[in-house]
Amino acid sequence: MSDSPEVHQRDNPWVMRTYSGHSSAQASNALYRSNLAKGQTGLSIAFDLPTQTGYDPDAPEAAGEVGKVGVPVAHLGHMAQLFEGIPVGEMNTSMTINATAAWLLGLYVAHAEDTAVDPAVLQGTTQNDIVKEYLSRGTYIFPPGPSRRLIVDMIAYTVRHVPKWNPINVCSYHLQEAGATPVQELAYALATAIGVLDAVRSSGKVEPEELPAVVGRISFFVNSGIRFVEETCKMRAFTRLWDRICIERYGVEDPKLRRFRYGVQVNSLGLTEAQPENNVPRIVLEALGVTLSRHSRARAIQLPAWNEALGLPRPWDQQWSLRIQQILAYETDLLEYADLLDGSPVVEAKTTELADAAWAELEDVLALGGAFDAVDELKARLVASQAERVRRIETGELKVVGVNCYTETEPSMLLAGDGSVSTVLKVDPAVEAELRADLSRWRAGRDQATVDEALDRLRAAAADESDNVMPATIALAHAGGTTGEWAGALREVFGEYRAPTGVSGAVGHRGNELAAEVSRARVLADRTGSPPRLLVAKPGLDGHSNGAEQIAVAARDAGFEVVYQGIRLTPAQIAAAARDEDVDVVGISILSGSHLELVPEVVDRLRAEGVDAPVVVGGIIPPEDAEVLKGKGVAAVYTPKDFELAKIVDDLLTLAEAHRSSAARG
Repeated sequence: MSDSPEVHQRDNPWVMRTYSGHSSAQASNALYRSNLAKGQTGLSIAFDLPTQTGYDPDAPEAAGEVGKVGVPVAHLGHMAQLFEGIPVGEMNTSMTINATAAWLLGLYVAHAEDTAVDPAVLQGTTQNDIVKEYLSRGTYIFPPGPSRRLIVDMIAYTVRHVPKWNPINVCSYHLQEAGATPVQELAYALATAIGVLDAVRSSGKVEPEELPAVVGRISFFVNSGIRFVEETCKMRAFTRLWDRICIERYGVEDPKLRRFRYGVQVNSLGLTEAQPENNVPRIVLEALGVTLSRHSRARAIQLPAWNEALGLPRPWDQQWSLRIQQILAYETDLLEYADLLDGSPVVEAKTTELADAAWAELEDVLALGGAFDAVDELKARLVASQAERVRRIETGELKVVGVNCYTETEPSMLLAGDGSVSTVLKVDPAVEAELRADLSRWRAGRDQATVDEALDRLRAAAADESDNVMPATIALAHAGGTTGEWAGALREVFGEYRAPTGVSGAVGHRGNELAAEVSRARVLADRTGSPPRLLVAKPGLDGHSNGAEQIAVAARDAGFEVVYQGIRLTPAQIAAAARDEDVDVVGISILSGSHLELVPEVVDRLRAEGVDAPVVVGGIIPPEDAEVLKGKGVAAVYTPKDFELAKIVDDLLTLAEAHRSSAARG
């Protein structure tokens, strides 16, 4: 009798995507068509920050941000340009959009209708997970209650009118990027899904018999880190726990509707600026974590590019990531066998350990009122987990090759002589002006009375809890409304929200590592009468706050009095805070590629307010841009390679001491 493993009929590969979009709808359309020609089987659309946060390209808040980290889509004409020559009725489209998800779905449905495509055949996903925006990524607009209502309305609408669409992609991905442990990632994502489904069930907007179909359309967007054995077990735990929730909480009997349906982008947090060529094997190993186990294999995968810690990837860089997927799917025998891990005592034990711990954490979150009500507490826990992760890298407990060990290296053949990427994608500054002109032409060519009527209908629908905003949203799209007008109308009804920073309750536990800095800060405070003061500021629409939060925690633990008011502050607000708080150092964090526009404006406004405190900047900033910023008066620039927070805090203390000495002499 043969002991050889049974070979099954080869499975179909997952949907292969690259996360992309930049500059304009036309430029992004050309990129999408090129990627599809290279074998990509689905689209994953990155929108720029103004689109994500509900501003038109000509809004003051959008200055410097248009087209930088994704494609700007302000109206139905842009949606048509984005999909020129791409059959939306056949395409599987993932849209990374959250606060404005209802609007972008409305534009997508309106475009389908304009091109004689029945919305019932549309396939894809709107990310639409607002909880993780509060906890990690920062592109929220409205408070938790109204935001959840928008998600409920989208679910109720799609289950009847766009039944192949996934109206929400519950995101554990961003939780891991914010420092979540595997247990936290499991528990908080499942708590979000429960918070949404409970709201749908109690809304009265779906019939009880429709609930299983609603559950069956819930999908997840998951992270896969470098510990691929643990990540594999995490995915098996996700599958097990989701099945339990579907049966016990929602009574779903059909196993197909209980299937844990998820897509993946592997970990970007672990990509390094130092020796970036090491990111390629990292990406490969992380992809294995979500493909090895057949029972919990991803249904869609997008891989980051090797150089994302240095700048925006080029089409060639994205092609390399696509080829990694294709080699794994088509050249290896991975898809030819039953589950490789069934029967493994190691995998079963680790899966059970994660599942049991996550269930206990989930019950704790539900006892706090659920994910939507516990945002403050969950944010504080994630900041604390991230602080512990960063501390372990600083001390060498957590080894990162090329960063805190094996740092000796030959010059990289992938980089220019100065250590920068020889060619990274740079968005033409003219894009913003072109989009402003485009918007003026669009408004001039529409029937304003029809737009006004559609906006009135949208406001009325939003104000009536029993109504559904989706029909009014789609009507506004057809009428020629814009992203800023849709969001502006809902801002009038729902108000705006500022999420918690999570910094006040987090402790970095850097006792020995910061001992010298604590002593220096105490001496400075004793000599001058008060602790040194640091303003941590995030200008523009960038919501990636992990770095700013970790600097704030470390500086506070070292003895600084830290002022951190959260994300999306205007340069004027930053300057006023620095003036009013009489700070010694201003630290600016920015990751959206808008540093050359926003940082000089902040510096100019600080000086206009009479603030002479030195300014430091942190972010993904190429060396040549760092020199430009220093020429504009910035004292120091820190990038992802500067992982030792104790060293950064030491630098900040040196600047604070010099500032206090200068003030004393002045």
